[in-house]
Amino acid sequence: MQSFNYRDERFADLQLLRYRLPGFRQLTLRQKRLVYYLAQATLYGRDITFDQYGRYNLLIRRTLETVYTDLCVNRQTADFQALEVYLKRVWFSNGIHHHYGCEKFVPGFTKDYFRNVLHQVDARRLPLADGQTVDALCDLLEPVIFDPAVLPKRVNKADGEDLVATSACNFYDGVTQQEAEEYYAAMKGDGSDPEPPSYGLNTTLMKRDGRLCEEAWTVDSRYGNALRHIVYWLERAAQEAENEAQRDVILRLVDYYRTGDLRTFDDYSVRWLSCLDGRVDFINGFIEVYGDPLGLKGSWEGLVEYIDEDATQRTRTIARHAQWFEDHSPVDPRFRKPVVKGVSANVICAAMLGGEEYPSTAIGINLPNADWIRARHGSKSITISNITEAYNKAAHGNGFREEFVDDKATLAMIERYGDLCDDLHTDLHECLGHGSGQLLPGVDPDALKAYGNTIEEARADLFGLYYMADEKLVELHLLPDGEAYRSHYYTYMMNGLMTQLIRITPGNQIEEAHMRNRALIARWCLAHADSPQEGGEPAMSLVKRDGKTYLHISDYERLRQLIAQLLAEVQRIKSEGDYEAARRLVEDYAVHIDPVLHEEVLERYQKLDLAPYKGFINPQLIPVLDASGEIMDVDVSYSESYSHQMLRYSQEYGTLI
Repeated sequence: MQSFNYRDERFADLQLLRYRLPGFRQLTLRQKRLVYYLAQATLYGRDITFDQYGRYNLLIRRTLETVYTDLCVNRQTADFQALEVYLKRVWFSNGIHHHYGCEKFVPGFTKDYFRNVLHQVDARRLPLADGQTVDALCDLLEPVIFDPAVLPKRVNKADGEDLVATSACNFYDGVTQQEAEEYYAAMKGDGSDPEPPSYGLNTTLMKRDGRLCEEAWTVDSRYGNALRHIVYWLERAAQEAENEAQRDVILRLVDYYRTGDLRTFDDYSVRWLSCLDGRVDFINGFIEVYGDPLGLKGSWEGLVEYIDEDATQRTRTIARHAQWFEDHSPVDPRFRKPVVKGVSANVICAAMLGGEEYPSTAIGINLPNADWIRARHGSKSITISNITEAYNKAAHGNGFREEFVDDKATLAMIERYGDLCDDLHTDLHECLGHGSGQLLPGVDPDALKAYGNTIEEARADLFGLYYMADEKLVELHLLPDGEAYRSHYYTYMMNGLMTQLIRITPGNQIEEAHMRNRALIARWCLAHADSPQEGGEPAMSLVKRDGKTYLHISDYERLRQLIAQLLAEVQRIKSEGDYEAARRLVEDYAVHIDPVLHEEVLERYQKLDLAPYKGFINPQLIPVLDASGEIMDVDVSYSESYSHQMLRYSQEYGTLI
């Protein structure tokens, strides 16, 4: 265990990490088989995510992989090495746009080189359409890869623009933003349905012969070949289910993939929520809507997990007291849930990542997303302990905190409490934050439109931040003392104000929903941090010392009061569906960047020689077969390289090209 190497390959702005599967060997044979079959179902969704992120992504990936594996000439040239980095970035981001910033990659090789190497490989290995020549393939792909004006953003959220027409994501075909919004508004009708499905979640909206129509993502329609493979492995998994309820959940998901019926998906989600007795669980489907500028279409993602029994005691303690937290929230009582239902929370180990969760993944997840299901049936929350462990181990001693933290006393506080508080805030965010509060009757869950994702993430973060400083957490033995929360307040505000800017290209604005959320909270608190006493020191401020900017927090209790005020307002916006207030809050605090501060932060970070983004190489699950071909065990290997894994996945799980 001591020799496990968490850090692996590094290129561009990316660092690849590995994660362990602690406790996997102690699973029963039936549980190991279940994990293996669910993992296969997870990996078969990869091509769906690539295609959803852009209509040319699969074609570009296949073309570049052919050059990468088959080119026989000098591979040490600058052009080839640039092509190799570009391909690795495409693998990492499931397409040609940055996985976080959504801007299109700039290739380091030339058009002439691209066309030349395509002519040097076997044309039969290239993804040529019937009758298509190599030159025609080049003509098709060159502007997509090289022209900065063609499909420049995967998800555009710029206020005042047609977000559908200017986004490269592949959820709409020939449709404007206004047309899409009016189409789904008509579907929702007067909003009287007490159990509204998530309209548009699993379809492509297109215009055909001047009329709008949808194509569902099912086994017999778009993405059918991938979904048929997923269904096959889900049905194998159902045979190894730990109990009858788990088996029913898996087969209900199969029904959904066959029919595309969103009410079937809701029924599956409710069943999945109540299935709590097994140690193994999974996420598989069209789930999160961050990849759609309108926040409607679900990107495909997969995750296979098993419970981390020891760490789960922390989240279960939080879940048992969910009603207390709801009742004592600083929001208007009209917006609180009178009865919190069905909150379940586990700390889990990821056994396989797929789709939108791979190679970059979340550290916590709370599902389902439908507001009416949360209100009536609750939610299921996970914190991923082995992913968090990998992040923490890889970051140990890298000099980042020493460079950006205000003073040695604050640094010592963060070193003492930081990892514990980070995990706890994730638990509070996922377990309670997303599940807290309620919409007022008749409020459309999509009323906040393009700002909905940012407001929702801010709401969950604020809920967690507010309770991080509550004595209840010490009483529940979740924090060691009443000072620990300060470490997280400091690192959170420092990140929102300064250090997350390392992920932004100079001249760009903040667009990703989680980054906007953190900027919104930190900048709003900074703007309102003046002392209520005339001439008093502000609760927090940015100070200059030796030419460097630092965050200084003088009054943590006052900062908590500000967090309470902002939480109350954000919850009001969500509960009332106040679009204009959401727009003002996000545009005023979450989008624009001070270029001088940005330049300083980038310069300081560059000297540390660190990669701002991290992602993961999956462990390889290897079935051990007996003489009859039945699985008698499942081994875990951590030896596969990034390139080998990506090429193997394209070969073994490539279904759509």
